[in-house]
Amino acid sequence: MSYLDSIALVKTLPCLAEPGKIIVIGKPDRDLRDVIPYLATLPGVIAYNPETLTLTFRRQPGFLTLYPDKVYITQITDAQAGLEVLSALKDAINATWKHRRELTAVTQARRAPRHLDIWELLPRSNCQQCGETTCLAFAVMVVQQKRSLEECLPLQNDPSFAERKTTLQAML
Repeated sequence: MSYLDSIALVKTLPCLAEPGKIIVIGKPDRDLRDVIPYLATLPGVIAYNPETLTLTFRRQPGFLTLYPDKVYITQITDAQAGLEVLSALKDAINATWKHRRELTAVTQARRAPRHLDIWELLPRSNCQQCGETTCLAFAVMVVQQKRSLEECLPLQNDPSFAERKTTLQAML
C-alpha cells in the first residue's frame, strides 16, 4: 500500500536565490508526520528537527524541505519541472514507507555542517593549491558543493591530517 497518492502543486513563488527560477510549494494528500522520521535516514539530509518534523535535503540545484503538511522545493525552472519533482518525491516517499521496517527512524536533530565547522578541520595553511585564496574560502565552496575535499592537496597527501580528513568525510 502506498503512503501517498499525490502531492499537488499549490503555489509558486520567485526564487530569490536564483533569479529566473521558482520555488514550488506542494501539498501532500496525506500528512507526512509518520514518514518524515524514516525519510531523515536518507542521504542528502542537511537538517532535521524531530520536534517540528521538518526535514531539509540538498538537491542539485537547491533545497527540498518537508513539513507534515507541505513541501517547498527551491530553484525549479518552471511549473512543469515542479510537477515532475513532486511526482518523483511522492515515489521516493512511497518507497521509503514501503521499506520502513528495514530503517531506523531518526529521533535526534541533525544539521548540516557550516563553513566554519569545515574550516576548523582543514589544514588552514592558505596554501592556495586548491585554487582558492584561503582555506575559509575553500570551506565555503565545499558547503556550497562547488568544491570537494579531494581538491585540498595537504588534506589528501599529508598523513598528519588523516584523522581530520576522516572526520570531514563523515560530516559531508
